[in-house]
Parts: sequence; C-alpha cells; structure tokens
Amino acid sequence: MRTPQQDHADTPPLPLAGLRILDLTQVMAGPFCCMMLGDMGADVIKVEPPKGDQTRTSMGFRMKGEDSPGFLALNRNKRSVTLDLKTEAGRAMFFELVKTADVLVENYRPGVTKRLGIDYDSLSDLRPELIYASISGFGQTGPWSQRPGFDLIAQAMSGVMSAMGHPNSGPVKSGVSVGDLGAGLFCLYGILSAVIGRQASGRGQYIDASLFEAALSLSIWEATEFWATGQSPRPLGTANRMSAPYQAFTASDGMFVVGAANQKLWDLFCGVIDRPDLQQDPRYHHNTDRVANREDLVADLEPVFVTRSVDHWVDAFLQAGVPAGPINDFGQVFDADHTLARDMVLKIDHPAEGQMNSLGFPVKLRGTPQQVRYAPPLLGQHTDELAGELGLDPAKLRAEGAFG
Repeated sequence: MRTPQQDHADTPPLPLAGLRILDLTQVMAGPFCCMMLGDMGADVIKVEPPKGDQTRTSMGFRMKGEDSPGFLALNRNKRSVTLDLKTEAGRAMFFELVKTADVLVENYRPGVTKRLGIDYDSLSDLRPELIYASISGFGQTGPWSQRPGFDLIAQAMSGVMSAMGHPNSGPVKSGVSVGDLGAGLFCLYGILSAVIGRQASGRGQYIDASLFEAALSLSIWEATEFWATGQSPRPLGTANRMSAPYQAFTASDGMFVVGAANQKLWDLFCGVIDRPDLQQDPRYHHNTDRVANREDLVADLEPVFVTRSVDHWVDAFLQAGVPAGPINDFGQVFDADHTLARDMVLKIDHPAEGQMNSLGFPVKLRGTPQQVRYAPPLLGQHTDELAGELGLDPAKLRAEGAFG
C-alpha cells in the first residue's frame, strides 16, 4: 500500500507516519483535530457523504474554487473519499477501510452512528485495535446530550460567555471558537494517549469529547474564582482575574497591552511611567490589593498613557523587562517579521485555488519538521485511489451506488 510518506522519501518519517485516521467529521472541531494528526504524519482519510463536508458550501464568499475558505483552512494533509453509508456497497468499502485504520473520529449527533451500524461497539468487533473518538456538543451521556451543539451554544452554556465582555455590557462571545477548537485539541490529546496505551494493552478504546466540556475546562481562572468566592465571575474587558495591571490601555495613537503580573514587574512598571507614588499607595502595595482596587488603578493610569504613543510605551516597557505589545489586526500580524520568521504563513498549491495561504504549524519539531503532503482535497478526489489500495474495483462500487 502506498503511504503518504513516499511522496517525501528524502525526509525523515514524521512521528505519526504509519498511523491511519478515518475522519468522518465536518465543520470545525473534528476536522481541526484530524488535520493536526495529518500534520504530524498520519494518513488521514476524510470519509465524506456524497454532498461532502457541509463546510465546503458554507460561508458567504469564495476565492477561485467551489470550496469555502473555511473548509480549505481545516483540511490539509488529508485524502478525500465519498461514501454513501446508507448503501450496502458504501458500507462494504467503509468496513474495509476500518480494517486498516488505527483511529476513527466522528461528530454525528449521539445515536446516529449506532443507527448506521458504525458505532464503536460494532466496529471494535471488526477491529479490536480501533481507537474511536466521538466529538459532540455536550457529550454522549447526560440530560443535554441530545441537544445540537455549536461553538456559540457551548460558550453560552459553559459559562464562558457570561465572563466575557466589559462590565455592564452584557455577555459577549469569544470571536475565537474556543469550544470547537478546544474540543479538537482535547480530542487529539485523548487520541494520542490512547495510541500510547494501546502499545501495552493491544486494544483500542472509546473517546468521548465535547464542545461544552472543552469550553468549561478552559475556564480555569473563572471556575477557581467562583469556588473561592461563591460569586460568578463578571466580565472584565481585557483585564485579568488574578493580576493587575494586566490589560489594554489607550495611548495617544492607539491601544496596547501590558502585563505587570508580579511584584517585581509592578515595581519596574512604576519606574517606566515615573510614578513612584503608586508604589507607595496602600491600595496598590500587593497584587491582591491592586486586583481589589483595579478600577481605581486604571483611573490613575489612563491619564498617563494617553500622553505618549503606542510605540513609546511598548518600547519603554520592553526595555525595562515588562511584557507589553501593540494590539495588532490580522493585516499587521501577517506582515510582521516575526510571523514570517516563525513560518506561520504556508503557501500551498491547490488544484482549484492555485497557490493559497494556510496557517503554519503551531509547534515545531526539529528532527522531523512537519510538511504539507496534501493540499485540502477536492470532494472525493482520492476515492478511486483508496478503493484500489484496498483491492476493490472502483467502477463496480460506483455502479452499486457506493459513492452516491
């Protein structure tokens, strides 16, 4: 069987080379999880219904091809096969794929896979080594398990949204999809743990991940504050629950952030702004005092910062060893020398889009650097190829309706 690594025979095998993933997911959490596995060398086979991952047709804009930029962003390093799992021929090829797989990831609503006959209990009889991961809105059990789940709903019901925004402004959703992306990362953590565990046990296992639990698990400070005080955390804008000053401020020409997160940094901070009186003020002696009197502290600092530019304050704080930085928009981020030096913009050759941009790999492996082995696939692009690898006749399967 041809493996993706043969396309890069002159490079060391990636850490997950030889691991086969069946990606039955759509939209964000599951595709993100499986893309990360693919970036590390796994052979990720995206098993799509005949109409494809619904994200292919979502979003209100296109570039050159038919697939949405959202789909392209989440599906590199995968091969696509279309299968109609409601047909006997489609299930037959799917079961052959399962026999070769190490991991299956799905995000159907709880109960759907059982009705299709592709749930963990059914497939583990066929492939005892299979690691089977389900990602859902609220998990496979519990009174909310049958609710439809999107990132918006997970942020709201996990408490995350109640703690975001500005005081007295009402709940605000995080623009970054913390429920979706968090679920993908937590699922990845579970999968790799199960892969390691399988080395000793010889058997796979079932993994249950959810957007709700991902968002809730990322609420470390908020949960801690609630249990410590008995009060549900309120929105703080850009401020931090555990430290002050640690937030955004307005300069004469824009906004910047600065973090004096411990006593040493606070002393340096006061030196930069030439306000030794604040060091002596009993309201601000210790971090606990500054957090308790954050509104007074901000009122004292705001008139100072509007007198000089963002660049002035950021440079001054950095020279003193105090963490600070401008609030960049994405145009500024992708023009930044540091972004480019860290290879966070990848150029991918796509059959429909031509050369397209993709976010770079968020961690770097020196010995086995990640590669873009496959552009985001066209719908069903590798169907015949994969049927052939399994020793099946794609023409016969097509005639039997396996591919929809």
